Amino acid sequence: MKPDPALTQRMGFFLVPHFSMMALSSATEPLRAANRVAGKPLYSWHLVSADGEPVSSSSGFALLPEFAMTLAPEFSHFFVVASIGVADYRNQQVFQFLRRYAASGRPLGGISLGSMILARAGLLDRRRCTIHWEALRALADEFPAIEVCRDLYCVDGNRLTCAGGTAAMDLMLELIARQHSRQLAVEVADQFLHTRIRSAAESQKMAIEWRYGVADRRIVNAITLMEQNIERPIPMKTIASLVGISPRQFERMWWKHFDMRPSQFYIELRLKAAQKLLHESTWSLLDIAMRCGFTGASHFGRCYRKLFDRTPGEERNATPR
Repeated sequence: MKPDPALTQRMGFFLVPHFSMMALSSATEPLRAANRVAGKPLYSWHLVSADGEPVSSSSGFALLPEFAMTLAPEFSHFFVVASIGVADYRNQQVFQFLRRYAASGRPLGGISLGSMILARAGLLDRRRCTIHWEALRALADEFPAIEVCRDLYCVDGNRLTCAGGTAAMDLMLELIARQHSRQLAVEVADQFLHTRIRSAAESQKMAIEWRYGVADRRIVNAITLMEQNIERPIPMKTIASLVGISPRQFERMWWKHFDMRPSQFYIELRLKAAQKLLHESTWSLLDIAMRCGFTGASHFGRCYRKLFDRTPGEERNATPR
């Protein structure tokens, strides 16, 4: 199906090393399906990199872009696709390229941790945006003036951001619906057995009931309190009181469902939050320890090694860069 320059929207995707193949596929496949369902070339899609050389995804597959950024044509929409390993990404030439594109006024987006790249280029100032839930805290802390939300995707004027993964499909379905018709978006979704087009404001994370296989609302409420209070842990007696049971009942209930004390469950939640920060931020080990509710780096290190069988420093050194 040959694109018609007068009718076809040219969509560009800038690949940052270690980008998510899932996010890229979720963003591009709906465009292909829209062309197929409509029977005409509504979209074309093109890969761009900093130098035109192959870019490896987080899963190890390498893709060969069509264009280096300096030779890229004009696009109707342009998206930065990134995933793990962007903690130290500070490519000033890329930032300058993105600023030049933004000056055109055409829609510019970030997929998954692509939002972090846009923020570092100064292109999300005074904007509302989203990012993958693992990097929400890192983005908000690095850029306190940016309004960071937990939505699946976010459209703020000509800035489009999404959390990555399958959320990229929901963003593209929204674009297809806006640019063409809701019916076309529904038919495209059906092509991928995507039985429900999710709204922007839906939660990024699976409900606690499904994640942990629990139905008891007291447990759900307790885990919610723990997840919302990572930096300043709440005493177990307080959590028990807030969910309406005695501390003794609280302990018994946790042993029954998780085969551990609630305090250990809480520590593991905080350590897993720390693990994400080790992968996605450049904060010091002490900063990460304090942000995850530990009294100091040594206490943090002991707990971390006990759970993960390696030190926080070893964890950070093993992170792809």
